[in-house]
This record gives sequence, structure tokens and C-alpha cells, in this order.
Amino acid sequence: MPLTSFTPMLRAARDGGYAIGAFNILDYNSALAIVRAAEKLKAPVIVQVSVKTVKLWGFEPVVDWMRRIAGNSPVPVSLHLDHCKEPDFIEQCIKAGWTDVMIDASSKPFEENLATTQKVTAMANAAGVGVEAELGEIGGVEDDIIVADADAHLADPDKAVRFCEQAGPLGVFAPAIGTAHGFYKGEPKIAFDRLEQIANRTGLPMALHGGTGLADEVFAKAIRLGCAKVNISTQLKHAFIDGFVEYHQQTGSYEPVKILAAQYERMEQEIAQRIEQFGGAGKASDALRE
Repeated sequence: MPLTSFTPMLRAARDGGYAIGAFNILDYNSALAIVRAAEKLKAPVIVQVSVKTVKLWGFEPVVDWMRRIAGNSPVPVSLHLDHCKEPDFIEQCIKAGWTDVMIDASSKPFEENLATTQKVTAMANAAGVGVEAELGEIGGVEDDIIVADADAHLADPDKAVRFCEQAGPLGVFAPAIGTAHGFYKGEPKIAFDRLEQIANRTGLPMALHGGTGLADEVFAKAIRLGCAKVNISTQLKHAFIDGFVEYHQQTGSYEPVKILAAQYERMEQEIAQRIEQFGGAGKASDALRE
């Protein structure tokens, strides 16, 4: 089927008490692994692309990969731009064929974040493209953007409600609740109370960023409280490298096709495990209902 916006997919996931895995691609091989894993499990999936990855490969090539990979797929696949701070870059992605985009103006003061998000939602919604926005800053490193733990701050529920009411139609909202991008140096302190308040008061699907390294019970509780989108990036980067390197170290092979196949298998396996963990297996048809 054609690439599908995540808006109805995430609404169904929120209502159904499960989450859709949102995995960051690195190249064609990783994009293929994500979609094929979803197909085997009959699951909806979100394929995310960072700004630096788009800059590396180009707008049109990324969309072309995804249309070829997902064009005949029996499961819904979203092509989502992850953590972008520039409305002009978002506009280029929309024109190229992205189904969903994230405007991350969370480092700006509240009013400026809101105004920037309003500009993007107006532009995106006019094109039938879903929008993710963020309030509060999520710690760690994402797309070469570093947020020190001391600077990361949690989303205020009252401000979050106002933000979601005034930002324009959002497909998903990402409040900072104590998670971080990259691997955790200690046990994260998740503000589940804030997550629950924001989810209940806005009625929107929530996005859980910084998924790599979280405990199983954290995922389960976050999903139960309203997280319908779970981001996995760092884990896939490690599978991408480790699958390649370990095969070469074990075999001594310099045959690229065999090494790429081993890399693919490693990624597909780990993606499938996450999809099942988040409850998305068997939900492909459910995710397309309005």
C-alpha cells in the first residue's frame, strides 16, 4: 500500500493500548529490515529519518527507497522526519513525499516553540501530512544535537495542554518526561505522573523518545499511560555496526553481499523483538481504521 500518515495509526494504537515502533533508518538496508520485520509480524511501523541522514542521501532518494519498499507492502508504513528544527527543511520533506514530520522547537521559549509549531502544522496539515511536536527538552544526543542532563527539563502539564490546544492539529505529542537519547548512564527517573496527566488531558497519542536501554516495565507502563509511539534509534545504530563487524571478525570475509546480509539479519531480528514488545504484532489492519 502507499506510504501512510501515522495520525490514524497512532490514534488506533492509543485506543488499543499498544505502541507502534518508530525506527531510525541509516540506509536502504536498514529501511528494508524495518519494513520486512513489520510485514512478518503483520504490524504497522514508522520509519524515521534524521536530518543528517536526509542530508547524506538526499530528499528524493530516501522517498524513492520507501516507495519501492513499502509500495506493495500489506502493512501501513509511515515515513517520518525525526527531530527537525528548521521549517524550511520540513517544507522540502513535505514536497518530496514524507507522510509525517517532527518540528522540534523545544529549545526555544514556550511562545516561540508554539509559534514555530503552529507554522509547521498549518503547512503540513494542508498537505495531509501528520505532525509531531515536543515540549521540554529530552536529554542526551540526537542527530548531533546535545542536551546536557542539567539542561534537560520536564514538560509542565498545564503548558502542555495549552500547547496542544493551540499548536494546530497534532498527530502525536512528545513531552519530556525524563528519558534521554543514547544509552543511559544510570537508571532514568521517569515522570509517569506527568505523562499520565498530559495524555489524559490532551487526549493525544504520546511519543516516548529515548527508548533504547529502557527496562521492559518502563515500556509497559508508558504504553499503558498513553504512549503510542516508541522511538528506537541508538539500538538500531549498534545493530547496524555490530552485525557488519561481527560477521567479518568471525569469518574473515571481505565479500560485501554476505556481510550486508548478516547486517540485515541482525537489524531485522532486533526490530522484530521491539515490535512484539510494544504490542504492535498483528495490528496492521487495526492501525488503518479511522
